[in-house]
Amino acid sequence: MNALMIDGNTMNYLDQGEGEVLVFGHSYLWDSEMWAPQVAVLSQHYRCIVPDFWAHGQSDAAPAPMRSLQDYARHVLALMDHLSIERFSIIGLSVGGMWGAELALLAPQRVQSLVLMDTFLGLEPQVTHQKYFAMLETIEQLKMIPPAIVEAVVPLFFSSQVMTKAPHLAQQFATHLSELTGDKAVEIARVGKMVFGRRDVMEEAGKLVLPVLIAVGAEDKPRPALESYLMTDEISGSQLVLIPDAGHISNLEQPEFVTEMLQAFLQGVYAN
Repeated sequence: MNALMIDGNTMNYLDQGEGEVLVFGHSYLWDSEMWAPQVAVLSQHYRCIVPDFWAHGQSDAAPAPMRSLQDYARHVLALMDHLSIERFSIIGLSVGGMWGAELALLAPQRVQSLVLMDTFLGLEPQVTHQKYFAMLETIEQLKMIPPAIVEAVVPLFFSSQVMTKAPHLAQQFATHLSELTGDKAVEIARVGKMVFGRRDVMEEAGKLVLPVLIAVGAEDKPRPALESYLMTDEISGSQLVLIPDAGHISNLEQPEFVTEMLQAFLQGVYAN
């Protein structure tokens, strides 16, 4: 892993491969390792840069001035400046797609294409906003993720068949959540409030002029396919792919399907 200091805190990131640059954004509560199956293949033809979101993986807590995903988009742009990278594509899943869209809006001349997976650019619906904020406040108070929340959260990330087809995914995730304690848990909750209290960028995103791929697991619970259809309607020229037999972390439930989908999209982007 490589590191960059931003506002006094260290952002860790993977930098692997050579060629046109792909910047990956992982899901909330995961880290850059989430993208390992795709990076293993795509880094043979592209330069893959995968930052750990603040308070996730090996990155420090979010810098004190950070208030929003717009701020994080500026941090990733600072990383691109640090690496002297002018043009790049963004592949974001969940919060990765949310800050990815913010980055495309912040520097449209630098973002070549955008992949939005299992994400939503509108406001968090009121029912889930209240539910998630209640969970986050509990985590802050207890400085841990209690078993009841672990049990409630883990199934949200996967399709119904994951316990029979790939039980290790759910088991590893549950273990990871259980091990988040102390200041780390508090900081995870802090950035979680930025994720679920994000601004609505649907209308702005509709003005983007670049290739956009929208993809969603057919069984995604927190970000149901309807949201992706809404984004496809809003973003002119975008294409939608429904990922079969997959939940929220679709790239790990269907790694080959997702890798092939990304390869096909990127070949179109970089054909000229």
